[in-house]
Amino acid sequence: MKSRPKILLLDDESEVLAMYCDILAQLPSKPEIRTATTGPQALALLNSEPFRVFICDLKMPKMDGLQVLSVVRRKHPHLRTVALTSVVDEQFRSRVYALGVDLFWQKPGTDDQIKLFLECLESLLGREDDHGFRGVQSKSLVDLIQLECISQSSVVFRIANGRLTGRIWITGGELVDAETEHEQGEEAFRTIMAWKGGTFESLPAEPARRRTIFKSYNALLLEIAQTMDETRASDLDTAEAPDEAPPETPAPLSAIAELEGVEFVLALKDQRSFEHRGLENAEVKARWARETLARFRALSERLAAGPLQQIQALGPQRHVALAGAGPTDLAVGWQSKLTAPEVARNMKKALALWPS
Repeated sequence: MKSRPKILLLDDESEVLAMYCDILAQLPSKPEIRTATTGPQALALLNSEPFRVFICDLKMPKMDGLQVLSVVRRKHPHLRTVALTSVVDEQFRSRVYALGVDLFWQKPGTDDQIKLFLECLESLLGREDDHGFRGVQSKSLVDLIQLECISQSSVVFRIANGRLTGRIWITGGELVDAETEHEQGEEAFRTIMAWKGGTFESLPAEPARRRTIFKSYNALLLEIAQTMDETRASDLDTAEAPDEAPPETPAPLSAIAELEGVEFVLALKDQRSFEHRGLENAEVKARWARETLARFRALSERLAAGPLQQIQALGPQRHVALAGAGPTDLAVGWQSKLTAPEVARNMKKALALWPS
């Protein structure tokens, strides 16, 4: 029987420890959770027992979190480490990542933040090797880029892959530039994201950096994922059926995902089946979209207003538009910087790409 992974949680406030124990109990791997209220107590536990992940509050009296993490990284280099803070400071962030900490995280407050935090921790718990990027929760840089953009951070990442180096600039949660030795902008970003491992360091933000990348980070990551999928599929087709015809043009769903400002695409084919690009918890969002469309269509019938054309939901983090496309219903997430008329115009482009 496989043993349960162990997490050590350090915070000087007992109430906070109890709260985080309840949160960590939701992890699918059901880890064993130990706690400590002082740095010396945590170090003693780490010396006496094997742990998979160490979570440390940064602001503590006497021996603060940075001092503890500095000792831990020297004495336990293979231990996965997480730094928690209630106030995000860019210089603090740089110092934490310079120590080799895997994850720097502002203490989650909302359900969505807690869910994302747990997903990152679960990924850390599942990693028993040293492959990939130190400080990233998967074997690519995708998670790191998403976390920084979601938290609307400003930071510069320097990535090293052997003799190759590159940089990625993020300002206010927007991906603005990337460069390698021979590339700039989107091409450099694609090259860096294709690297399978290496190291990175967090550098101070450069707000005045000239912007060369104008697509959203979600759109670029969708394109990169699609390209990788197509490459794998092409290699498989070549190996199994070399005489087959070349692949056709991209599927409509992928074409819509490439439109400027798109964050996700969801196609509802019937009451059960759907396809999507760029979504987590797609089943939940598909259910919401079906229920919303059904209610508005019923309202349209009661008012004798004619067939439903389009629904727009505008929010501070994301806009969502829903509309029918023949036998299929489409839900498209748009960047919040778009105005309502821009969402309507772009949604028309999306519907035009979908076969009716």
